[in-house]
Amino acid sequence: MQNIIEINNGVPRHPLYRMKQPVNLTVASGEQIAIVGANGSGKSRLVDVITGRYPLLMNEVHYDFSPSPMKLASDNIKYITFRDSYGDSDGNYYYQQRWNQHDIDEKTPTAGELLEEAFQTAEKSLGYGMSEEEARQEQERRKTLRDKLYEMFHLSSLLDKYIILLSSGELRKFQLTKTLLSGPRMLIMDNPFIGLDAQTRQQLMELLDVLISETDLQVMLVLSKTDDIPDFITHVIPVDNLEVHPKITLTDYRKNAAPRPARVIDDRRKNSILSLPEKQNIMNTTDADGCILKFNNVNIRYGQRTILKNLDWTVRQNEKWALSGENGAGKSTLLSLVCADNPQSYACDIELFGRKRGSGESIWEIKKHIGYVSPEMHRAYLKDLPAIDIVASGLYDSVGLYMHPKAEQRGICEWWMNIFGIEALKDRTFLKLSSGEQRLCLLARAFVKDPELLILDEPLHGLDDRNRQLTREIISAFCQRKNKTMVMVTHYAEELPDIIDHHLFLKKNI
Repeated sequence: MQNIIEINNGVPRHPLYRMKQPVNLTVASGEQIAIVGANGSGKSRLVDVITGRYPLLMNEVHYDFSPSPMKLASDNIKYITFRDSYGDSDGNYYYQQRWNQHDIDEKTPTAGELLEEAFQTAEKSLGYGMSEEEARQEQERRKTLRDKLYEMFHLSSLLDKYIILLSSGELRKFQLTKTLLSGPRMLIMDNPFIGLDAQTRQQLMELLDVLISETDLQVMLVLSKTDDIPDFITHVIPVDNLEVHPKITLTDYRKNAAPRPARVIDDRRKNSILSLPEKQNIMNTTDADGCILKFNNVNIRYGQRTILKNLDWTVRQNEKWALSGENGAGKSTLLSLVCADNPQSYACDIELFGRKRGSGESIWEIKKHIGYVSPEMHRAYLKDLPAIDIVASGLYDSVGLYMHPKAEQRGICEWWMNIFGIEALKDRTFLKLSSGEQRLCLLARAFVKDPELLILDEPLHGLDDRNRQLTREIISAFCQRKNKTMVMVTHYAEELPDIIDHHLFLKKNI
């Protein structure tokens, strides 16, 4: 059987990127792979070895992508990480930018322009090693695939949007389409299903299944959430503590999977959360009826596109809300209004903490009562600061740390990092952490000032099974305390903590 990827005793040249043991790995033609493991276990590092990002000391990766006429690994392997889809390493992208359209450069490409560019680039590659008839058939196949992707992901309504205005779920749909249009031989995707609504997740699995059965495409999924392993996967590569374990069949992996514990958080940590002292000398954060938040006939439009229409919503103190809806329905837009990140919030009839929006309060007065985490915030953290400074930035509601925390405040940060099990990472810099470890830091950041209102926008993105359960239990314990209110967004019903008592479902405006 043909091995399309083969690594024998692979050791990266740079010691910073090495695994505990040399990497030995083969991927045969026809095999569909899932790489699984805990946060920080080395999954992404293994993919970087496979794709050639980390050159090896000797025994370089051997590739055989035949019958593909293209010889370079970069032409045959496409890797989607979703980490930094817009914005750049110098931090010019900021997490409120999606809501501030007047700040967007007119030269910023639209989703439609980038997709057309990807399609045209793929068209130019046709003909290498093909007969005229084969090239014509391949061209028709790619056009059919493009039309199917546009229809499945409802992309026609997104084509005129600037890329940085796409929601987290829309951005994933865009990236998947752009990459699939390039016709890769091997498609590697890092947690491709998170951020997608249930219908889109199912459609993507079915599409990949069809592409695998009808073409030479092979798929490698990097998964933290093992519930997401599709049935078309044939083999699993477990990675644990920077060690690559032997490849096994999906059947054997499922058969030998350890049962999940009923509870992850220990009594010490749970009781320490429940016994946190009440905050002193805080202003009244409700109106006379006990309401912490009111939306009165709120409408949000961008150009000709209506995001929220005639929305009435009341949240009372101590309520715990689940906010749901399909991709692009306006969930993150709604939360941006609550957190005063969206300038349109001041033109809307919104009351928060007993005060009408625009009545003289500053954005910092609003934010000091809110603990917040979101995909937009994660993308905005592009500075390589120590992890504890990322957590401490939550004390000042800044993206980055601009005030040095006092010893007492640093102790609070360390305490929350211990609660989330990441105290050992406090001195490591943020961009050197795995995506899941970064998310745990941002979660600790949301809790560090003991907020009255928690706004959690898809907080469990990228977390492994254990950390997802741990975080759910931390949220539940925190919200059992007096006068704690929460709004949480997720596309997975099983991720909701057991304290949820209210639900709001947003329908997408067409």
